[in-house]
Amino acid sequence: MTGTVRLSGQLICANDAEVAVVSQHLPEHIRLTRAEPGCLSFSVTQTADPRVFLVAEAFANRDSFAAHQSRTGTSAWFAATAHIRRDFDIIDD
Repeated sequence: MTGTVRLSGQLICANDAEVAVVSQHLPEHIRLTRAEPGCLSFSVTQTADPRVFLVAEAFANRDSFAAHQSRTGTSAWFAATAHIRRDFDIIDD
């Protein structure tokens, strides 16, 4: 079993339409993610630049992080936001 896995970075919208898509789907994405086994923390917050969102998440281990990635890969969130630019770093503690 590995240690904590942390992801941090930015979700960067190209235009106001992408911001609207993120805003529409984000509450359910947050709710579902926080309910996942092994989710220690999860936040997505809009910055002073309304087209940039800061993403910070932590999972108990690599398995719980992988399960999260698998779930989101088939979710309504990902279907709606897959085209939006992401700039993330993943760190294993």
